[in-house]
Amino acid sequence: MRIIIGCDHRGVELKNQIIANLKNDGFEVVESSVKNNENDDYPDFAFDVANKVKNDDLGILICGNGIGISIAANKVKGIRCARVVDVDDVFKAKTHNGANIIAFGATNDIDKAMEMVNVFIATKYPTEERHLKRIEKIIKYENGEYNEL
Repeated sequence: MRIIIGCDHRGVELKNQIIANLKNDGFEVVESSVKNNENDDYPDFAFDVANKVKNDDLGILICGNGIGISIAANKVKGIRCARVVDVDDVFKAKTHNGANIIAFGATNDIDKAMEMVNVFIATKYPTEERHLKRIEKIIKYENGEYNEL
């Protein structure tokens, strides 16, 4: 599994700390190829990371509060990005919604951020039929195949 990570200018320090921790734990980490600067825009990082997430990859996005970057990431086909604020959000985003990217704010300290990242990595994708059915509806809608409205 690869972990793809990106952030806007507000999250650079936290992103670098997360990368160091993940690499120390033996994970393959791929950083966004978009370069940070004081005038960068979060959608660019969201699109770059989201387009790199394939198959069993996971993504992590960081911006001021995680909202805007998650909205942008969800515009990429196949992405289910959840803005999370705690480990309960992370757990439910993965087990209920099949999130393949999490987004959070740059104001989190490294301990809280790593706690969320570690839960995201360790948590399995949904197995309950009710959750799988809902995810399938999202996928079908995204593909223009859902006509049950």
